[in-house]
Amino acid sequence: MIIIGDVLSGTSSSGAHHAGVLEGWFGEHWWNARAFVLLITTLFVFSPLACFKRIDSLSYTSALSVALAVVFLVITVGITIVKLLNGSIAMPRLMPDVTDLTSFWKLFTTVPVLVTAFICHYNVHSIDNELEDSTQIKPVVRTALALCSSVYIMTSIFGFLLFGDGTLDDVLANFDMDLGIPYSSLLNDAVRVSYAAHLMLVFPIVFFPLRLNLDGLLFPSARPFHQANMRFALITIGLIATIFLGANFIPSIWDAFQFTGATAAVCLGFIFPASLTLR
Repeated sequence: MIIIGDVLSGTSSSGAHHAGVLEGWFGEHWWNARAFVLLITTLFVFSPLACFKRIDSLSYTSALSVALAVVFLVITVGITIVKLLNGSIAMPRLMPDVTDLTSFWKLFTTVPVLVTAFICHYNVHSIDNELEDSTQIKPVVRTALALCSSVYIMTSIFGFLLFGDGTLDDVLANFDMDLGIPYSSLLNDAVRVSYAAHLMLVFPIVFFPLRLNLDGLLFPSARPFHQANMRFALITIGLIATIFLGANFIPSIWDAFQFTGATAAVCLGFIFPASLTLR
């Protein structure tokens, strides 16, 4: 949700203001401010999609989100290749610039972000439970890992080639400048809108196991979650409200990734599995 706010309403987390899509189209108004845009997105996109009680109900939105991520990738790769061919991209710095002890320790701030990428398995059990043939889970996981790895590796490579040392914490904020190619403004908007829509459709997939596990933590002896409408509604509303407030007050996605990677990701990826094995 933080990235959606950055893309649609703009961000100033890096010190300089980067205009969002709505601000670029219509100028700065109260109705395209971050809080209002996220409120409308929460009420009319997130809330309806979060009402599904089975994860297979989100199969079509999930497929569409993958397609939108591929659109973002294709446009980014195309822009980078065009600029490489016309010689307008300088060779990016391949190694970190370590000049003192402070810059050396700063390298380790990337570790929590990288660790976060290793906890993408929280939906596996829900998907496995709803598959008609449970033996399909291994091909499903392999396909998902291959597709996601390809998309994100190529995005990082071509995104860094395109923007070099100017690459921001949220690379989508870089797409508010003149790219130096024909139809630059149109391509910028296509990249940001497609990825914002991708994130909106991904949200309920990530939200589903969060709600399910929180219910299991708070009400371990209660009747099945999908049969308790009141409990389902209260937990859903509480979580969405908390996420909405966090997206408005956390200044940068980098801060969110660092906190998650240093706490939840370490526990889910390393401590809890080891504890279960020892037990």
